Amino acid sequence: MTADLAGPAAWRAPRAGRPSAAFRFGLAVVLLAAAVALFGPSLVPGDPLAQTLELRNAPPSLAHPLGLDALGRDMLARLAAGARLSLGIALAGTALALALGAGLGLVGAALGGPAAWIAIGAVDLVRAMPGILLALVLMVALGMGAGSVVIALGIAYAPTFALVARASYERETAAGYVAAARVLGAGPLATLRRHILPNLAGALVTQVALVVPRAVTTESVLSFLGLGVVPETPTWGRMIADGMPFIEAAPHGALFPVLALSLATVGCVLVGDRVRAVSDPLREIVGGGR
Repeated sequence: MTADLAGPAAWRAPRAGRPSAAFRFGLAVVLLAAAVALFGPSLVPGDPLAQTLELRNAPPSLAHPLGLDALGRDMLARLAAGARLSLGIALAGTALALALGAGLGLVGAALGGPAAWIAIGAVDLVRAMPGILLALVLMVALGMGAGSVVIALGIAYAPTFALVARASYERETAAGYVAAARVLGAGPLATLRRHILPNLAGALVTQVALVVPRAVTTESVLSFLGLGVVPETPTWGRMIADGMPFIEAAPHGALFPVLALSLATVGCVLVGDRVRAVSDPLREIVGGGR
C-alpha cells in the first residue's frame, strides 16, 4: 500500500526537478530576446527611423535581411529597437505592479482593520475591469507615451500581486515562527519586514514570471491600437499596426514583428511555468504541470 501511495508522487517529483525540453526552448528564446534588447540596437547596422521612400515595402535582401517597411525603414533595425522598448516597458510595468500590489496587500493584511478594508476595496475596484480594458481606459486618461504605458500596466496588474501577497501572508502568519516573534514583542510591520517578507519572495517571483508575458502582450495591443508610444517609436505592436495595411503586398512588414512577439511571449510563458513548478512542487505533483 505504501508503494502504491508513493508511486505517482515519486514518479512525478523527479520531473519537477529536471528541466524539460519545453523549458530549455523557452529559456533559449528569453535569453535571445534579452540579448537582442540589450545589444541589438548597437550591433544591428542602420537607423530604425531613417526612411528610404523609393524602397518602400522592399522585400528581404542582403542589404536589408528583413526588408523595409511602408516608409522605407529597415525592419531588422526597428525589430531590435522594438525589442528593447517593448520588453523594457513590460518589465517596468511588471515591477510597478509588484511594488503597488504587494505593498498594498501586505500592509493591509499586516495592519488589519480599516487598512485591510481599504486595501481589499482598492483591489476589488481595479479587478472589476479586465486588465486590457483597464489599461485602455488609463491610456486614454494619461495620454500616449512609454511612461503612461508603464503606469497603465502597473495599475492593471497590481491586483494579481496583491492577492498573491495577501494569501501568502495569511499562510505564513499561521506558522509558529510568526507567533514566536509576536510573543517577543515584534509589531505587525516589524514581523512583516523581518520574518514574513523573505519567505514570500518565491511566490512573488513566480507571479512576476507569469505576469511578464501578459504585460508584453498588453503593451503590444496598446501600441497596435495607437494608444501606446508615439507612432514613430518602434515597438513590436506599432510595427504590426504599420504593416497590416500592406499585408498582401508586403507580408514581411507584419510577419516578422508577429513572430518576434509570439516567440517572446511563448518563451516567457514556458519559463514562468518552470519557475512555478520549482517554487511550488506540491502543486506540480498534484496538478501535473508542464
